Amino acid sequence: MTDTAVKDTAKSELLDIRKRTQSSAVWRKVKDRMVTILVSLAFVVAIIPLISLTITVVANGMERFDAEFFTSSMRNVVGEGGGALHAIIGTLQITLAATVISVPIGVMTAIYLVEYGRGRLAKAITFLVDVMTGIPSIVAGLFAFALFAMIFGPSVRMGFMGAVALSLLMIPVVVRSSEEMLRLVPNELREASFALGVPKWLTVLRVVLPTSLAGIVTGVMLAIARVIGETAPLLVTAGFADSMNYNLFSERMNTLPLFVYRSYVSQGTPPEPDISRAWAGALTLIIIVMLLNLIARLVARFFSTNKSSR
Repeated sequence: MTDTAVKDTAKSELLDIRKRTQSSAVWRKVKDRMVTILVSLAFVVAIIPLISLTITVVANGMERFDAEFFTSSMRNVVGEGGGALHAIIGTLQITLAATVISVPIGVMTAIYLVEYGRGRLAKAITFLVDVMTGIPSIVAGLFAFALFAMIFGPSVRMGFMGAVALSLLMIPVVVRSSEEMLRLVPNELREASFALGVPKWLTVLRVVLPTSLAGIVTGVMLAIARVIGETAPLLVTAGFADSMNYNLFSERMNTLPLFVYRSYVSQGTPPEPDISRAWAGALTLIIIVMLLNLIARLVARFFSTNKSSR
């Protein structure tokens, strides 16, 4: 072949490659645009019910979102008036007690699985955590009720029973979130600590936990937000109450989910006061969950800032 023929052949091949590259780039852009549109549509489909629910709760709950609602209970209240102070206090106390029970157990279990767990015991614990993650909430309530009924009798109802039931729902969430955060800690940090002669338990305490603390705190806050709205386990453990009760270990204790439930199912004549209280209770519960998520973000940012400053 002559030089001219070789040049023409190379030129035609180069043009073919350029055309294929351009067509491939156009097809990639089309696929990228299609995926972007599908993701945007999925986001819109997911966000519309959330916005609608929020607007509905705010619009109906603001009618009783007043000072009386947050400073009074339902004791001796028939018809209009009354408030949810007893339910708010009960929700905070039971959730705090459940957190105190579940966080140490969950975090230490996660530390064992990540740092020490090997063999059949670790596999059995992982399996039990997976099972507990999927159990219905009413099963946790029935377990707590059966446990306390064997000790105190079948008529027992108290806030601490509800805390135990909620802790059964919180523990697997705390274990899973803490385990993932601990696994994200680079092994180089552990090895550097071991190289300095630091024992393993002190390495976990002074190196691994501080590094993963932001994620662990975020997971704990999300676990609290997940159980604070539970109704079924508290229905069979803490029961209903119209009066203030500050003692977790004595008598029945009301919570916001049960306050909303009872206000709706036991409507009087006319039903408007009970419905208004139910909407206001739902709005209060949503605000508490939003505050917990905001606190989780602030805490995570604070600890991550501290780590970066070091």
